Amino acid sequence: MAKKKKKYYVVWQGHQPGIYDSWTDCQLQIKAFPGAKYKSFTSAEEATLAFRSDYNDFIDYSKKSTSSKKPKASGTGSQKDIIWESIAVDAACGGNPGRMEYQGVDTKTGVQLFHQKFHVGTNNVGEFLAIVHGLAMLERQGIELPIYSDSRTAMLWVKKKKANTTLARNSSTAFLYQLVTRAENWLKTHDFRVPILKWDTKSWGEIPADFGRK
Repeated sequence: MAKKKKKYYVVWQGHQPGIYDSWTDCQLQIKAFPGAKYKSFTSAEEATLAFRSDYNDFIDYSKKSTSSKKPKASGTGSQKDIIWESIAVDAACGGNPGRMEYQGVDTKTGVQLFHQKFHVGTNNVGEFLAIVHGLAMLERQGIELPIYSDSRTAMLWVKKKKANTTLARNSSTAFLYQLVTRAENWLKTHDFRVPILKWDTKSWGEIPADFGRK
């Protein structure tokens, strides 16, 4: 009988992030932890490099999902025009401004691909950053998939490569503004070909990346 190949498990987000040499130990870190991020590797060297890197760099979007699950639409229109092999992004904000977060998901399966939270921000800024995050992630992977957004404002900002936000600049928004500037610079220095498409909420229901707080 062939000896089972040893695996190493990287936990980027869990109860205790780190590198584990058994699935049992890894499970203890991700069980009952919402949005846990982890992946297995075949060598300690690969695992160490991965742990020092971004989780999103190790998601293989070139492999098509075998799941047939699709988000349910609350609208009355047909979903036949949706490009399911894509990414959907959205943001949510508890106030304007207020606590803000954004995420990107696999449109077909709803699997979360990235998620960021901020102490203060606006919905438009979150939508803008979510699109650029998706663009940068896809470029790192060397893959071209459409990105769906339900925000015309954010899509316009991306097109103009400038976030025209009126969010106050102060100590609580300093880090967020650093990310906005970095996103604007990324757009100005990268010739991306990924199509950014408007999600038709009226016909298709809420975008799959929606936080469900309406």
